[in-house]
Amino acid sequence: MLADDGQAASPATANPLRSKDPHFPAKAKRVIFLFMAGGPSQVETFDPKPTLNKLHKQPVPDSFGSIQTQQTTENSLLLGSKRTFSRFGESGALISDLFPKLTQHADDLAIVRSLHADSIVHSAALYQMNSGRTLMGHPTVGSWINYGLGTVNQNLPGYVVMLDPDGTLVGGPPCWGAGYFPPVFQGTLFRPDGVPILDLVPHDNRSRKRQRNSLDLLNKLNGLTRRSDDQVLLSRLATYELAFRMQMHAPEAIDVSQESKTTHNMYGTGDSKTADFGTRCLMARRLVERGVRFVQLYSGGGPGNLTWDGHSDIEENHLRMAAQVDQPVAALISDLKQRGLFDSTLIIWGGEFGRTPMSQGETGRDHSPFGFSMWLAGGGIKGGVTVGGTDDIGLRAVENPYHVRDLHATILHQLGLDQHKLSFLHNGREEILTDIGGKVISEII
Repeated sequence: MLADDGQAASPATANPLRSKDPHFPAKAKRVIFLFMAGGPSQVETFDPKPTLNKLHKQPVPDSFGSIQTQQTTENSLLLGSKRTFSRFGESGALISDLFPKLTQHADDLAIVRSLHADSIVHSAALYQMNSGRTLMGHPTVGSWINYGLGTVNQNLPGYVVMLDPDGTLVGGPPCWGAGYFPPVFQGTLFRPDGVPILDLVPHDNRSRKRQRNSLDLLNKLNGLTRRSDDQVLLSRLATYELAFRMQMHAPEAIDVSQESKTTHNMYGTGDSKTADFGTRCLMARRLVERGVRFVQLYSGGGPGNLTWDGHSDIEENHLRMAAQVDQPVAALISDLKQRGLFDSTLIIWGGEFGRTPMSQGETGRDHSPFGFSMWLAGGGIKGGVTVGGTDDIGLRAVENPYHVRDLHATILHQLGLDQHKLSFLHNGREEILTDIGGKVISEII
């Protein structure tokens, strides 16, 4: 108990995941990041562009400047959107017909239309959205949050990642890794189907007492060495201890069969289109309800069209992908509200970048990090606001542009963490999540 409170007599008995106080009073206690892998198109989702539709199949006017992405050039023609946008809620938020269920929560959303990033490549953009840098090897935002705040429930991981069953994420494990942090801060991967966590049942019918004796012996032997304060060794021991406790507590936490039929219907777990993402959203609610600090759900996995990466046919791609997440996301917000968790849970929706207003081929769109949309809700976020904007064709962020660093600064701020005080000495430099620093998106606070 003393170790969990940071009052241990020696580093060898300190718990690196013990709960810690924020730097200042926090609005949010936990985060659910709904990650739309592949890059949702801003002009098909939350950023309507009538001018783009008027210029359909015309060259990009010189006034917008030249630009070249992976597979489009300045000679590519503009592609109008077929989506219909309407105003919803008292705020009149503009949301496309891809998300009919989400519209019931229009006044809860803070839509940021002016985000921009630095890479047009999936892997580098995924690393930046997750860790603040385009190169792998840096701690991800979930790792930073657990490093700064610890975990409330010592029987479950503080940082959980659930991938799409269609395939592995392009960026791989660095997208949820701990980088140069002790490994205990990395995300725990929950499998998309079957048993979410491997080895929850002890092998060879080993008893709890026998397992406990083994861990006690490891602790005793490590205490006899000259490396009793080695952080890698300590984090490995902490991981073993967490795994031992999870065998007792994790099965109940992820057992969605305990939920009512009404709840399952709300999330769409019985519908083939929404069953997977709905189940994972329901699991996310159960996890944050039990003290998990950061949960990340991916929509889209594997190559190309299995994600939000609509290179060949943006209509087919986004209609299919949006149909998988719309009802579950709306249900998650409603469910958190019913349980009194919405105001203290920060929800983030978006991908690693947006898409070009120019066409790729006849009906597709290429990657575009120059201006795209995301939304936030709950956790002290001001609902019913739309911030920033792109130019008239949705190409570049021009009105109140915000970098990925600014998004990360805002996430930390809502959790009561000062981006400059939350640091880690690595190779002689005090590293922070936001690298050179970000500005909090104050309009949505």
